[in-house]
Amino acid sequence: MSNSTARLRFNRIVQWLGLLHGAMALAIPGAGAELTIDARTVPEAPAPLAFPVGGRSPAGHVFGANSRYLTLDGQPWFPVMGEFHYSRYPAAEWEPELLKMKAGGINVVATYVFWIHHEETEGKFDWSGRRDLRRFVELCGRHGLNVWVRIGPWCHGEARNGGFPDWLLQLGPTRTNSPAYLERVQRYFGEIGRQLHELYWQDGGPIVGVQLENEYHPATGGLEHMRKLRELAQAAGIVAPFLTATGWDRAVVPPADFLPVFGGYTDNFWSTSRGELPPSQHFFFTAIRAEDNVMGDLTPKNAGYQSKYDNYPFLTAEMGGGMSTAYHRRPVMFAADSTAAALVKLGDGIAGLGYYMYHGGTNPDSLRPLQETQAGWNGYNDMEEKSYDFQAPLGEFGQVNPTFRTMRVLHLFLADFGRDLAPMSACFPTLLPKNRDDLTTPRAAARSDGRRAFVFINNYQRTVPLPDQRDFQVTLQLATGTVQIPRRPITIPTGVYTHWPVHLDLGGVPLEYATAELVCRLAEPATFVFSAWPGLTPEFAFPASATIAAPGARIVREGDQAYVDGLQPGPGVAIRITLPGSRRVQLVVLTREQALNLSKAMLAGRERLILSPADVYCNSGGIHLSSRDAGNLQAGVYPALGRIPAGFRDAGADGVFQTYASTTKFATTPVFVNVESVKVAAPSEPVKVSPRPRAVAIEPGDADFDRAAVWRLRVPADALAGAPRTFLQIAYEGDVARVYAGGRFDNDNFYKGTPWELALWRYTPSELAHGLELKILPLRSDAPIYLPPGARPELPSGGDVVRLKSATVVREYQVVLPVAP
Repeated sequence: MSNSTARLRFNRIVQWLGLLHGAMALAIPGAGAELTIDARTVPEAPAPLAFPVGGRSPAGHVFGANSRYLTLDGQPWFPVMGEFHYSRYPAAEWEPELLKMKAGGINVVATYVFWIHHEETEGKFDWSGRRDLRRFVELCGRHGLNVWVRIGPWCHGEARNGGFPDWLLQLGPTRTNSPAYLERVQRYFGEIGRQLHELYWQDGGPIVGVQLENEYHPATGGLEHMRKLRELAQAAGIVAPFLTATGWDRAVVPPADFLPVFGGYTDNFWSTSRGELPPSQHFFFTAIRAEDNVMGDLTPKNAGYQSKYDNYPFLTAEMGGGMSTAYHRRPVMFAADSTAAALVKLGDGIAGLGYYMYHGGTNPDSLRPLQETQAGWNGYNDMEEKSYDFQAPLGEFGQVNPTFRTMRVLHLFLADFGRDLAPMSACFPTLLPKNRDDLTTPRAAARSDGRRAFVFINNYQRTVPLPDQRDFQVTLQLATGTVQIPRRPITIPTGVYTHWPVHLDLGGVPLEYATAELVCRLAEPATFVFSAWPGLTPEFAFPASATIAAPGARIVREGDQAYVDGLQPGPGVAIRITLPGSRRVQLVVLTREQALNLSKAMLAGRERLILSPADVYCNSGGIHLSSRDAGNLQAGVYPALGRIPAGFRDAGADGVFQTYASTTKFATTPVFVNVESVKVAAPSEPVKVSPRPRAVAIEPGDADFDRAAVWRLRVPADALAGAPRTFLQIAYEGDVARVYAGGRFDNDNFYKGTPWELALWRYTPSELAHGLELKILPLRSDAPIYLPPGARPELPSGGDVVRLKSATVVREYQVVLPVAP
C-alpha cells in the first residue's frame, strides 16, 4: 500500500470516528423525491463582451471570450488551471513536476510572482535559481502548458506582507495611487516585463493570462488604482489575451478590460473557530458566483453583487486544491473535499476550472522569514515558516496525493468534452435543499443546450457524511422531449459525486443517457470510456433501432428505447455498437478504482490510454512510472505498443489493455533510521492568544524552541541508493516540529495527526552523516487550537505530550517505459 493511500485511509478513519452527528445522519434515508429539471429553453447565443479580449499567436491561433465562455480558434475552450509557485520549488526539479501537472490534466499553470521573493532589499533584484521566472515560463511552454502570471503587486499567498517587501511598507501607503508606491510598482513591473519579454501568446509564447492585484476592496479609489496598475503593466510590455481580477470579497473589478475570477474553499484555516465549520456551500449546486455572497439558505446575500457579473464567463481561479495549515487551525483535507466541490462548480455553470494550490512547495531561504504572521503587516494568521504543502494534489516535495487521481478523472472528461460543456447553461431542480443544514434533499443540477445535457450529482459533504439517496431519479425536460434518468429509481450511495451524459453523440448513434460517469474517448479505435461508482449499477439507454452487442449484460427493448444493464465493469469492452457502413463504436466501463488509475497521453504518434497503479507522466522518453511499491511498476497501454519495450516483460492482456511490467530489480529491504534522544522538553508554557477581535493562538517563536525535545536522526549513507526520491517520514505527537540540517533551519510542521515527510535527496551527504536535528514542542491539553477529530491525544487537564513515534525511510521507485516512435 502506497503512503498516499495509507494517509488517505488514516485520515478517513480519523474523520469518521470523530463525527457522531454524521454517523447518525447516515441512518436517515434520503428524501427519495423525484427531481425535475427544466432545461427546455435553448440558450441564446452568447453575447460579445463590452470590451476587446483575446489575442492571436504568430501561428494564427486566436484566443477570445464572450459572455459565457472562452474560445480558441472560434471554438469553446475550457481551461483547467493549477497553481504552482516556482519560487517555492527548486528549479532543478521543475520539469518533472510540470510534467506531472500535465499528466493530471492541467493545461494552464498559474503562478504568483512574489515581490518579496525577488526584491527583498530595495534595488537588488534576484531572478536566479528557483526565482528564475523566465526559465519557469519557458519550461511550461516547452511542454505545451499555458501560463497565467499573477503579478500582484499584492498577492497574499500566505506570504509575508502579502508579498510586499518590508522596505516598501516604510515608504507610506500601498495599494493606492500614492506616487511613491506607484514609482516602485513601475520599477517592479518593468523587471517582470524584462523577464517575460516575448513570452506572451502574441509572441508565440505560453503566457495567456495576467492577474493584477488580489482580493482588492478598498473603501475608495479602487477603480482608478486598478486602471493605473493595468496602465503600468502595459507600459512594461505585460500584455496577454486575458486580464483577470479576483471577484470575491466584493473586490474591485473595473467594468472594462478585466475578467472576474472566483473560487471556493471547503475549510478555512483562517477561521477563528476551534470546532468543525458549518456545512460548506460549495457542496450545494447554486448559481451564486462569489462564496461570500451565499446566505445560510443558499440564496444571494446581495442580488446586485450577484447580477454584476451576469455578462461575464463564470471562471474560477481558486477552487481549493487542499488547504494550508495555520497555527490556530489545522484542518486535514480529503480528496473528495476538493474534487466534489470542483464537480459541483461544473454543475453550477463554470467555464474555467482553476485550483489553488495544485502543487505545494517550501518558502525559499531569505534574509527574514517569508511566511504570513499575525505580527506582520496586514497578517491574520500564523503560518508554517517554511512549509507550504497546502495538502495539494502534488505535495511539497512532489508527492502524488489521492486528490491528484480523483481530479484527473474529472480533467480527462474536461479535456475531451469541455468544448461541449462550456456553452451549456446551468439548470437547477424545482426541489432544492432548504439550507446548508439540509442533509436529505438530493443535490443535482444539469448543464444543457436544450437538446444535450450533462447531469451532475453530489452526495458528499465534508465532515458530515450524507445519507444514501434512495429512490433517486431525475426527470430532465429538454426541448426535444423529457428523459427520465434512470428508467427506474435507484440509490445514490453516500460519498458519491458524479455526472451522467444525456443525448451524447457516439459518432453517429446517440446515447440517450448513461448512469455511468463519462471519462474520456479515443478517436481510433472509436472508444468511449466510462466508470461506475461502487453501489451504482450502470445503465445505458440507446434508440431501439441501434445494433448493440453487450456480452454478459442484459439488453431490454421497451418502446423506442434499448436499455443495457447488468454489465460487469472492467477494462474489457462492455458494449459494441455497429453503425451504418459497418463502423463500430465501443464502450469501456471501468470500475471507479480503475478510473483513478487511468491516464491518457500522445505516444508514438497517437493517443493512448494508460492504466497503471503507479504514478504516471509522459515525455518524449516514454512513460515514467513511480511508486513506493516496486510491484506497481507496470502499465496497461491501449492501443498496445508495437513491441515489448526494453526493461519490461509482456504481462498479458487486461481487457483492451496490453500490460507491460518492469523487470528492474530494486533493493526493497527496510532502511532503519538511527534515532538518538538528545534532550527532553522543558515544562510547557501556556499558549499565548492574540488580542480581540480575532483572539487566536499565537505560534511559538525561535526562542521557544530552546524548550523543545530534541532528537538526532541519522540516515544510513546507502539509504538513497536505488531510488532517486527517498523520503524521511516522521510520526509524532506534539505542537510544532522543526528539522535542522547542519545548524540550518530547514523545515517545519504544525502537528495535525498525519505523518510529516521530508525529501532526503535535498540534503548533502555530510548533513545526513552528521544527522538531522528534530525539535518538537509539547502540545498542551489546553492549547486553544483546532485539531481534526481523533488527532488530539487524550491528556489530563493541564498536561502535555511530546512524543516521537517513528522515523522511517520511504523509497519511491522509478522506471521509464520507453515508447518507440
